[in-house]
Amino acid sequence: MIAAVATVEGVLLVDVEAELALGPGSELPEVERPRVELPRVVATAGAGATVVAVVERRPPLLISRDGGATWSEAGGGLPAGFGVAVADDDPDRMLYAARNRLYVSRNGGVFWEALPVELPEIEAVAVTAG
Repeated sequence: MIAAVATVEGVLLVDVEAELALGPGSELPEVERPRVELPRVVATAGAGATVVAVVERRPPLLISRDGGATWSEAGGGLPAGFGVAVADDDPDRMLYAARNRLYVSRNGGVFWEALPVELPEIEAVAVTAG
């Protein structure tokens, strides 16, 4: 999975599996945002009905697996966030962006792992490949 991360210094590409910063990217891909009445940032999977929202509380994520009909809390232990992305082809693969660190979940937001790559201050994140 390759993450495109918008930072205050421009877009950077990060290989999530190799936990390695690849270098500068061009821009984040345009993603159609679903219309839900939730605060902050929302992301959806291209396949299925998974919707993830970053909220201003603890834990910082809400996840719906039924298109927003019901929600569950996720991300206990994660710091406040600024972006979230869900892989189009696999709603179990998610990225969460805190101030200058990326976190990855490979099981639908149940467990999160911090990537060791420290980035400039993050403004947004997207899954671009892999």
